[in-house]
Amino acid sequence: MRPAFSVIFLTTLTGAAQGLFLALYLAELLAGYGTIARPDAIFFVAGSAISVVLAGLGLLASFFHLGHPERAWRAIAMWRTSWLSRECLFLPAFMAIVFAYGIAHWMGLRVTIGVGAAGVLACFGLFVSTGMIYTCIKFLQEWASPLTTVNFIFLGSASGFMLATVLSTLAAPALTGFFASGALSLTIVGLASRVASLVRNARLAPKSSLQSATGLKHQRIVQKSRGFTGGSFNTKEFSHGQTPQTMRAIKWSFLVLTFPVPFALTIAGIATGSSSLLVAALIVQFAGLIAERWYFFADANHPQNLYYGSAS
Repeated sequence: MRPAFSVIFLTTLTGAAQGLFLALYLAELLAGYGTIARPDAIFFVAGSAISVVLAGLGLLASFFHLGHPERAWRAIAMWRTSWLSRECLFLPAFMAIVFAYGIAHWMGLRVTIGVGAAGVLACFGLFVSTGMIYTCIKFLQEWASPLTTVNFIFLGSASGFMLATVLSTLAAPALTGFFASGALSLTIVGLASRVASLVRNARLAPKSSLQSATGLKHQRIVQKSRGFTGGSFNTKEFSHGQTPQTMRAIKWSFLVLTFPVPFALTIAGIATGSSSLLVAALIVQFAGLIAERWYFFADANHPQNLYYGSAS
């Protein structure tokens, strides 16, 4: 498939927003039990604001993927059967609840636990809806796996906790180690789940062939022409057009940038007390996530490419 950067930024930005909110709410819950020090209200207010802004930027990016943005409101019409429609409902709901969560902390209201619980439900509803948009497409074997949704959850949460780590250096220094530990743990789990999906996809065998598509039984079928000389929607939208060497380079780039490099930078930042290293870890990991999401879309091999991709 041809990756669309609008969707890449939608999923990475909203994933970071969701992960950041989960980090905030977890900190509030543990602080209530006395497990960790309770941050000042400004930490929750700033974190909520950043989460809403990131989710808003992701929502804005999604409009660039629409042929008719003025009809975007119609996306919610099929919420009973469409995961895309459910995502379109959960995203603004998540933003509204996180906004209310930040306002409640700013005003010192005692409803933050309840509002946050609603935010967690909206957060995971959004994670699942986004992941299931791709998981439910059975003819794209690379996506049709529970690992797709699992990876959206873990990678988004890892980037959110990394962002919380950086934020804590400014507004809650006592919790920097706590958030860093969460970011490191989620990065390790995210690496395991993403490698598992790569191993699975490498072992996939195509369910279709030129023989099954055409009904011809001959062992060797050679396609000489697509029937036209110019490009078309099919040749542009369902193939990334990159060489195998480029695909391997991007795969190893995102594996290095998303996992070991930010992991090492985070450990070094905590050990030395350097906020610059933590900021570097956040930037490197997000760059890796953009490459990871590009590879995720490009790695899906649409069955129609048996025809359009095999003609000489």
